[in-house]
Amino acid sequence: MGVIDDAVVELSPGFTAVTGETGAGKTMVVTSLGLLLGGRADPALVRTGAKSAVVEGRITVDRRSPAAVRAEEAGAELDDGTLLISRTLSAEGRSRAHVGGRSVPVGLLAELADDLVAVHGQTDQQGLLRPARQRQALDRYAGDAVSVPLAKYAGAYRRLRAVAAELAELTTRARERAQEADLLRFGLDEVAAVEPLPGEDTELAAEASRLGHAEALASAATVAHAALAGNPEDPEGIDAATLVAGAQRAVEAVRSHDPALAGLADRIGEIGILLSDVAGELAGYASDLDADPRRLAAVEERRADLTHLTRKYGEDIAGVLAWAEAGAARLGELEGDDDRIDELTAERDALRTELGELAQALTDARTEAAERFAEAVTEELASLAMPHARVSFEIGQSEVAEPEADHGIEVGGRAVAYGPHGADEVELYLAPHPGARPRPIAKGASGGELSRVMLAVEVVFAGSDPVPTYLFDEVDAGVGGKAAVEVGRRLARLARTAQVVVVTHLPQVAAFADRHLVVEKTHEGSVTRSGVQAMEGEARVRELSRMLAGQEDSHLARAHAEELLAAARGL
Repeated sequence: MGVIDDAVVELSPGFTAVTGETGAGKTMVVTSLGLLLGGRADPALVRTGAKSAVVEGRITVDRRSPAAVRAEEAGAELDDGTLLISRTLSAEGRSRAHVGGRSVPVGLLAELADDLVAVHGQTDQQGLLRPARQRQALDRYAGDAVSVPLAKYAGAYRRLRAVAAELAELTTRARERAQEADLLRFGLDEVAAVEPLPGEDTELAAEASRLGHAEALASAATVAHAALAGNPEDPEGIDAATLVAGAQRAVEAVRSHDPALAGLADRIGEIGILLSDVAGELAGYASDLDADPRRLAAVEERRADLTHLTRKYGEDIAGVLAWAEAGAARLGELEGDDDRIDELTAERDALRTELGELAQALTDARTEAAERFAEAVTEELASLAMPHARVSFEIGQSEVAEPEADHGIEVGGRAVAYGPHGADEVELYLAPHPGARPRPIAKGASGGELSRVMLAVEVVFAGSDPVPTYLFDEVDAGVGGKAAVEVGRRLARLARTAQVVVVTHLPQVAAFADRHLVVEKTHEGSVTRSGVQAMEGEARVRELSRMLAGQEDSHLARAHAEELLAAARGL
């Protein structure tokens, strides 16, 4: 990975310091830990020419800890209280994760990390400059006193946003909805005036065709009847019924001599019966045919009314009736919008009242926690060579002209702006010495002061929300002299109750470590297995001398290094 070819890092249960020349690979050690903790997998991290990079870690956990329980739920196995985690990153960008011998989603690593390691670097310091991050820190410190009402507030806030959006949509589209309703009413009135029946258009089309050709139909029926049953006015004429009757008589006389002919005789008889039936129906059809022109006119007028509907509302009467049914339902919705607006307005007002009460509860809880938090951080700063510094929280709200749904709610009798986390604007202030006016840390804190405030905040969190391991990546930047010594001393004290890993350039900090690791590159520019060395005895003095003066064999630097180690041992 990067400059690291193959290396093993053994971390002390207490305080481990990682040092080395700039560019030696210390950052890669931190990056490796970040990958184990579910960090983003960048294929650029893979060493040039390598197919993949692999990071493996062994973590001692309590079987009853949330991390162990979550890992076992994912199918991982604990080896005598030890959890093995690995992350493989290919040069093509693919990433795989294993926990306890089981392949798992990378997201699980991040879940476990929340209960295992707190990682802090210089980017975290910059994050602390943002008021939103300061509010998050305060809420985290306050615990259930804030998280419980905040969860209720968040639910009410989401519902209010949804109600306000629907209400805005209904009110801003009022004219469009009114126009749509008028068109629907007009169309439904037209359909209701005609009162079409299912299939009526098809039936009327057939009737109109019959009435329009009544004479031709009657003539055809009369001619067909005469051909089948004879014409009374032409006694000499030959008709089909007479011919069939003659054929039947001819075969009936001899049917007893051949069964085959007997069957044909029966079929001729059936033909005679069918001819008689058809002839009777033709006679009835001709006599019943109505050629009334008034009925035809009425049918055509009715068809015109139906055609008017089908041109506007459907391809046929079935389509018109379906449109009318859907239109009536939609009109009911539109006409019910006024009632819906009233309901939503009442719900919106109730939610605003509820949010105001919850926002006040959040303000009260944050104010109480802020006093304790600020006092605890101030005490820690006294241990970090800032004995007269004072930190405080400013918690306020921004007033608005009117407590409108989208802009403000009423809190404590005032209309104030609000958001998804309440109505409070939280900002951390620092007064570095008694004569200084408190100023926001984003404006009034130097780099060294900010580093120490960050460390103090984390030490306070260690007491209220502990994790087993803390990783600090050069958070001591900008600190030097006595302040650096005090930072090292405070980290050593934190290491009494937790594992602390610090990547640092400061010998004053490294001197307090229980284990001092140095990352060194070979002449080829890579870190090999032998490139991470634990410094002890004389070797550690030489490394601290190098960090102090850039000269390992300087007598003054060695004397100073030995003095630092002696002071650290006397902690």
